Amino acid sequence: MPIDWAHAGATLLAAFLASLVECVEALTVVLAVGVTRGWRSAVTGSALAVLVLLLIVALLGSALTRVPLGDIQLLVGALLLLFGMRWLRKAILRAAGVLALHDEAAIYTRQTQALQGSVVATQGWDRLAFTTAFKICMLEGLEVVFIVIAISAGRPGLWLPASA
Repeated sequence: MPIDWAHAGATLLAAFLASLVECVEALTVVLAVGVTRGWRSAVTGSALAVLVLLLIVALLGSALTRVPLGDIQLLVGALLLLFGMRWLRKAILRAAGVLALHDEAAIYTRQTQALQGSVVATQGWDRLAFTTAFKICMLEGLEVVFIVIAISAGRPGLWLPASA
């Protein structure tokens, strides 16, 4: 079946841009962990997470095509509605001055101090750095998998462009 490039191009661009956001989030955390705790464990945790994601996609990728699309859309829609209402509530409370605005510099400082405050392994693996990098790469990687599935689920034949 030939690929309809009018739809495939838009699918490729949408999947790329949405996945790029998740990759930047993961990269930011891995960079922070690497600078704060050391690169060896941070890079190893990230690489292992990518391998586990590839294994999950290889084993379960075809099974996801057999899940009824309507059921998935209902579940995802309900979750988006619930999370969206929560985010909207927080945004209204922040705009009204009830909740404090995010101070990203303070959050970064607090998180960096927490990472620096833990004991760093001088020999062998730094479990905190490894685990932090592994978890963020797994989380953001799974989000990328779901983005690709969601974007390509609309029409047959768009799995390849969205996956690219």
